[in-house]
Amino acid sequence: MTVSSMDARALKLRAMREGEAMCPHRLVLEHVTSRWGVLVLIALEERSYRFSELRREIGRVSEKMLTQTLQTLERDGLVHRDAKPVIPPRVDYSLTDLGREAAEQVRALATWTERRMADVEKARTAYDEARS
Repeated sequence: MTVSSMDARALKLRAMREGEAMCPHRLVLEHVTSRWGVLVLIALEERSYRFSELRREIGRVSEKMLTQTLQTLERDGLVHRDAKPVIPPRVDYSLTDLGREAAEQVRALATWTERRMADVEKARTAYDEARS
């Protein structure tokens, strides 16, 4: 790693920490309501998953994005990572009590979205027709 890339990494890390300090609740909200955060929370609400199982359950998520999402949610105290000292390694992911509470809120929003989708589509059509 070059000195300049180390400097850039340090600056990025510092900026991230400063952003957290200025508005920590907004950052958690972004984590919980991110594209993959929502799907991880909803999936883990049902049961614990191994990484590959969770990836299949969610679908269309890259290994890198799922790893980042799980690490972020674990850091926020929403996901528990249970690494068992066996060969081959076994890692299970589950929700913490805090994560279960967040998942309930996200599930309510997802249910509302499903229930009101016809109204959203109608509004979109009306908007598009008015713009043409």
